[in-house]
Amino acid sequence: MNNFDKTYVTDAKFMLHGGDYNPDQWLDRPDILNDDIRLMQLAHTNAFSVGIFAWSTLEPKEGVYNFEWLDQIIDNIYKIGGRVILATPSGARPAWMSQKYPEVLRVNEYRQKQLHGGRHNHCFTSPVYREKTQKMNRMLAERYGKHPALLMWHVSNEYGGECHCDLCQEDFRNWLKEKYNNDLKALNDAWWGPFWSHTISDWSQIESPSPIGENAVHGLTLDWKRFVTDQTISFFENEIVPLREITPNIPVTTNFMADTFDLIPFQSLDYSKFAKHVDVISWDAYPAWHNDWESTADLAMKVGFIDDLYRSLKQQPFLLLESTPSLVNWHSVNKAKRPGMHLLSSLQMVAHGSDSVMYFQWRKSRGSSEKFHGAVVDHDNSPNNRVFKEVAKVGETLEKLSDVVGTNRPADVAILYDWESNWALNDAQGYGLDTKRYPQTLQEHYRTFWENDIPVDVITKEHDFSSYKLLIVPMLYLINEETIARLKEYVANGGKLVMTYISGIVNEHDLTYLGGWHPDLQEVFGINPVETDTYYPKDENRVHYNGKTYTLKDYATIIDVKGATVEGSYDQDFYAGTPAVTSHSFGKGKAYYIGGRLEHSFHEEFYSGLMEELSIKPVVSVKHGKGVSVQVRQDHEKNYIFVMNFTERQQMIFFDQPVRDVITKEELKGQVELGIYEVKIVDETR
Repeated sequence: MNNFDKTYVTDAKFMLHGGDYNPDQWLDRPDILNDDIRLMQLAHTNAFSVGIFAWSTLEPKEGVYNFEWLDQIIDNIYKIGGRVILATPSGARPAWMSQKYPEVLRVNEYRQKQLHGGRHNHCFTSPVYREKTQKMNRMLAERYGKHPALLMWHVSNEYGGECHCDLCQEDFRNWLKEKYNNDLKALNDAWWGPFWSHTISDWSQIESPSPIGENAVHGLTLDWKRFVTDQTISFFENEIVPLREITPNIPVTTNFMADTFDLIPFQSLDYSKFAKHVDVISWDAYPAWHNDWESTADLAMKVGFIDDLYRSLKQQPFLLLESTPSLVNWHSVNKAKRPGMHLLSSLQMVAHGSDSVMYFQWRKSRGSSEKFHGAVVDHDNSPNNRVFKEVAKVGETLEKLSDVVGTNRPADVAILYDWESNWALNDAQGYGLDTKRYPQTLQEHYRTFWENDIPVDVITKEHDFSSYKLLIVPMLYLINEETIARLKEYVANGGKLVMTYISGIVNEHDLTYLGGWHPDLQEVFGINPVETDTYYPKDENRVHYNGKTYTLKDYATIIDVKGATVEGSYDQDFYAGTPAVTSHSFGKGKAYYIGGRLEHSFHEEFYSGLMEELSIKPVVSVKHGKGVSVQVRQDHEKNYIFVMNFTERQQMIFFDQPVRDVITKEELKGQVELGIYEVKIVDETR
């Protein structure tokens, strides 16, 4: 997608640098609050998320309000040239509300009422909580909507979780009635009701999935997950009514997440739906840098994948709304970032499309569960420690990147990610329960392009496919008729499509397609995948492709060829010598099918051939070794080039053409040394 126009997601045409600021924890220490203002300037910060968990301070008793402290904080930030991302406080309600209105408390899947405590533990259906949040948000909008410091609304915080109370059960039933046009037969057909005598004869019999009840009807489970997403969005939409009404020109966001251990997209909510309801995509990134199970470059590749997914959701720059200046307090091992890693990891986010580097948190809490979570200001209150100095260096660097703000990352390659397909595949009682690994599989297909400096859009099924030279669709287990038709049209019009094993198995109701693979897919790919062989961890096969042999693990598809060209074949087992990789011309385009989970060297060979055939090349030519990543943001006039060393050794890079170092302003050409974790930002006229 070749859009070089700048898109400013806020009215700030500079890189945002700052983070979550919780002055409500320090109101009895005016000396600390005064010191914060001094330290903010020393850290080269300019934007702060305020009020995220401040409800008990804003409304200590029902109907008793205290905004004066927030007035002063916002004024003080503005006086030093800072901007405020004002939060709505619904992520953690005050205790008086839980006590007086117990309906706001969640009920878990075991049907147990939860006690007050923690955060994100409220019922999304509760009329009381919806009324209270909207009233609070209206007061915030009326009081601060015209304040010149207000940059953006930060609505709630990291939405997640689900409630199984009676209110939610009734809302779920109403959601199903609307979805199935009040037709119980349609619902029973979709859920395959006769199985285990699970036919529903009255809407009141429907309950959400539960370990103590029904949890094996896959159509029910899939619809429940869809409902949870829609119900969360409904709660969000209720929250922002006064914000849209009173401050229509102030953008609205809420912070998306990632599952941290494997660093994959957050699984519990379908962000492709949620993205349509926010003005700006923002997310909270907490990679486990320096871990002992993968290389730094491997982890950086995963970060890049999620960045490109969240950027692609709206095809515009996103915001990094939370990160840590050093460590967190909730990984299994909370290791500090090594010198240089904070600048490198921050600028990687910018390289992939972020117009901010924000932190959780500005100042470390003194007590409770986050007192050891990383922060800009440590308990020593000093600007002289290593972490503070590294934050200040990031700030100084970002101040020189204002021209990058609003620029995009046009791409000729897209990979399709689908939350619903992942839910359905995870629920499927088949294949290998521990080896499905849908998001991780997509990241492995993404890896080859990341290592070759090829920009990629990670898109969803709602996006337009037509602008991409190459569309990769790995493990799309659930696929509806509409998506099949759009993929068929894409290939017919000249697109190159890659699909893999365990694709096109079920429809949108998680019902299998009958009569073999879908006829349109058979027509496009020229094959019929007739059987999937699942391997034990010690099992493996070999595939012959393009004169070489590659190792296959986990899955192998037995393929009946119906016109396709055999590009690779299996080496072993009862299907030795049969097709493993195929290609098929259809219309003006071509469709490729990869029948098994193959090692990375196969992906390198396979995708390198496609890149050469389709003239897919890096935006700029920078020669470098393994573990160095080159990412580019572009506008109509310039390429902004980020060359990043994700290794623990010095690297030599080579610029074919003269470029200008954005930070030092010196001209660079030829061979340049890149230190451990070093990043060079250069630009060139397009």
